Parts: sequence; structure tokens; C-alpha cells
Amino acid sequence: MAITAALVKELRDKTGAGMMDAKKALTETDGDMEAAVDWLRTKGLAKAAKKSGRTAAEGLVAVSVVDGTGVAVEVNAETDFVAKNADFQKMVGDIAAAAIGATNIDALQSAEIGGKTVADIITDKIATIGENMGLRRMDKIEGDTVVSYIHNAATDGMGKIGVLVAMTGGDEAFGRQVAMHIAATNPAALNEASLDPAVVEKERQVQIDIARESGKPEQVIEKMIEGRMKKFMSEITLVNQAFVINPDLSVGAAAKEAGAEITGFIRMEVGEGIEKKEENFAEEVAKAAQG
Repeated sequence: MAITAALVKELRDKTGAGMMDAKKALTETDGDMEAAVDWLRTKGLAKAAKKSGRTAAEGLVAVSVVDGTGVAVEVNAETDFVAKNADFQKMVGDIAAAAIGATNIDALQSAEIGGKTVADIITDKIATIGENMGLRRMDKIEGDTVVSYIHNAATDGMGKIGVLVAMTGGDEAFGRQVAMHIAATNPAALNEASLDPAVVEKERQVQIDIARESGKPEQVIEKMIEGRMKKFMSEITLVNQAFVINPDLSVGAAAKEAGAEITGFIRMEVGEGIEKKEENFAEEVAKAAQG
């Protein structure tokens, strides 16, 4: 029986097995779908499907910089224990290196490392390590200079928080200070122009409503709003924040003193936005013992 791409895809969807493993299973079983599923199970290659419903909120963020291009990727696993696994760390590092040449996350999933796609490598790792995993995010930045920083590093180039800073002028030491600042303060945007106008308008309306509750005249309210919006911008935009290295200066002012202009940044933290089910330790152990 001819082994078509559609058959291979169907088997992969059912089992979570890698493309080459699915194709081999169908070849070995003459295209019999159920027999192919059993073949994969006996080889331990269908484990990924059993893990896919579990929440993967741990893992690592890795950064890579090559010739003015920086990339950050997040690869998730179920437990922090796996993030400390050397095989998992190597896989994440390889994925980050491959991401330099990828235009987006879909292209990265299809990128090949050692003859296997990134998607298949992750599926295989699920089977061998026994936890659900996934390539969740990728972000890219370019600049005259791109500096990286990892906070809570698990190993070189990867950890819980990854930061990339793009700038013109200045030096790497200043760029690293800015990256550390970003890791600590998590600004929402580079400057006011980079903010979502809807966010600004929503905050302005909230401040207007608060000010009107005071019963003050409109001209006084206008001045109050101006001051409060300025404070809002100083809290959430990078260039207007007080620089953690020297709080007497804003980040923008510090950059000017350093002869630099910050043109962009990326901050990526493991598990941002993932709703993680909390379990007590005894329950985790019991679940692990059950496989």
C-alpha cells in the first residue's frame, strides 16, 4: 500500500509521533493505521500524545545574537526539574541558534537541526523525557548593536527571563545595564509612541473619572490629568523610567549620557500568561508515580 503524506499526518495527529517515525510505522504495517499506532506504542514513540493535555508552564527562555540580529525563544516543559536537564537545555540552545535564520515561529517549527525538524525533535524529546513540551514563542530584533542578558540563568544563554536590547552608539556594558533594568522593571513599551493607543486612552479616561470625583474645576482637572499621565508614562515606558543603575536619571537620559540611542527591546519570561494549575507536592509525586 502506498504511504501517502495524508496517512502520515493522520498518524502523527493520533499519536504525536515524529514524521519519520510515523512513516516508518506505516511502512512496517503496510499502511494499517491501527497496527501502526500499536507499532509506535510498542516502540515507546507514541508517548507524546498521552502528555499533550498537561500544562507546560515551566521551561526556559534562550537568547542568541549574531551580527546585529537577536532572537529569543521560549520552550516549555511541565516541571522546573526538566529545565535543569542537560538534554533539554541542549535542545533549547539548538532551537535558539536555528531561530536566527527563521522568519517566524512556523518557519522555526519546520527548520531542520541534524536532519530533523524542530517540531519532530520536540516530539521525540517528549517521548524520551516523559513530559509535555512545546515551542511557545519566538521574537526577533535587529540593530547596530544587540546586547543580551539572562536573568536566573540555568546555563549559558538561557534561563527564566531573557532580554535583548537594540541600540545605536554606546557600548556593550551600557547595553547590558539597560537589559538588566528591563529584566527588573518589565516596561510595556520603548516610549509613548510605541504604546498601544487604546492603553493610553483607557488610562486617560480612568484618570479623568478619578479627577472628576474630586469635584475640582475642569481647568484644574486638566492639569491633574497631565501630571498623572506623565507619571503613568514614567512607570511603563522604558526611556521614561528611572534608571535602576542611577535613579536620578531616566533611562533615556542615561542613554544620552552614554552616547547611545535605544531603538528596541525584547523581554521574554517563562510561563507569562499561562494559567498553571497548582498542585500540592504529595499530589505531584503520586501523579508522577502513576506515569
